[in-house]
Amino acid sequence: MTIFNYVAGILFYVVTPALVLWLCRRVSILRNIGPIMLLYAIGMAVGNIFTLPEEMVTLQALLPNIMVPLAIPMMLYGCSFSRSELSLQLKVCISGFLSVVVSVVVGYMLFGSSVPEGAAIGGIISGMYTGGTINAAALQTIFHVDSFTFALINSYDIIISFLYFIFLFTAGIPLFRRLYGQKSHDVVMSKDDKIALDAAQLDDTRNPYKSLLSRSGLKELGAIVGTTLAVVALSAAVAIALPESLFMVVFILMLTTLGVALSFVKRIRAMEHSYDVGMYLIYIFSLAISSMADFSKLDIMQGVNLIAFMGFAVSVSLLLHALFCRILKTDADSMVISSVAFINSPPFVPMVAMVMKNRKSLITGLAAGVVGYALGNHLGVIMYEILSRI
Repeated sequence: MTIFNYVAGILFYVVTPALVLWLCRRVSILRNIGPIMLLYAIGMAVGNIFTLPEEMVTLQALLPNIMVPLAIPMMLYGCSFSRSELSLQLKVCISGFLSVVVSVVVGYMLFGSSVPEGAAIGGIISGMYTGGTINAAALQTIFHVDSFTFALINSYDIIISFLYFIFLFTAGIPLFRRLYGQKSHDVVMSKDDKIALDAAQLDDTRNPYKSLLSRSGLKELGAIVGTTLAVVALSAAVAIALPESLFMVVFILMLTTLGVALSFVKRIRAMEHSYDVGMYLIYIFSLAISSMADFSKLDIMQGVNLIAFMGFAVSVSLLLHALFCRILKTDADSMVISSVAFINSPPFVPMVAMVMKNRKSLITGLAAGVVGYALGNHLGVIMYEILSRI
């Protein structure tokens, strides 16, 4: 029975994301909700409605610690920095990071200090709102934040992000364009720009995993896994030589640094499925971590302060980013697309670029997202140290 429970548990965590992705491609309302939100809902429902066997509980604790280290480098291999408009990309990145730092510090003093593990949560959302879910997952591993608290962070992030998009799509984009003196336009991309956008997922109904079942796809999958295992082994070898208290911090930062370094190797960057494979591991992570949530331990006051902390960080960082970008003389669309890349991560960039009818903004958005992925973990650790001393 023990082996059966383990097999059933592994199948549940591995196969459920595939089913959710299949449904998202075919049902528009589910596609709009998104696979991450659906997986969190399924995980929390399973974890609170059913009494899970001991083997499932073991997998809940084990899978996140496996999925995150493997996913980090995979999702960074395909990143590329566009050489065009480097000055613009530098401006929006400086503005975006500075906006998050200021808003998180002030938000912590107003709300976060009243939340248990507030400094660690501040570090997590700093990485989340400059990078994405992968950075938040990595930082949760570094800081050992309670799984239920982390599930709440992601649940609240979904709510806040939904409101953020409603604002942008209804009033935000026209308002910022008016304030910046910019008219709606659709820029025709050059050949070099199009090459830089190979990773953009403009069709949210496509199945990036289908081609992995081909001979060439399986060969590439083997190369992705082999390279990643080497990166994990090297990162662990470096981290294990240091004091035990520093192991996880150094391990995660080494994974990030090596992932970025390998993205400059043309052969590694050409592995077109590396991001998708890494993202699937994050789907498994999301299902596993959310199934650990125990609503019987919910502290309403803690939840109010937590969502206030996160909501403040997002709204104020958007306003500061708009202000700083205006001072740095960037255009409104670059400001908006980079804000989306930071707050919601690069997968949302193509959608917003299409709403703005400005395809060239993809370049700026994806570049900002790459910087966020690469530096989000480092910023999160720094912010934790800062907030711990306030």
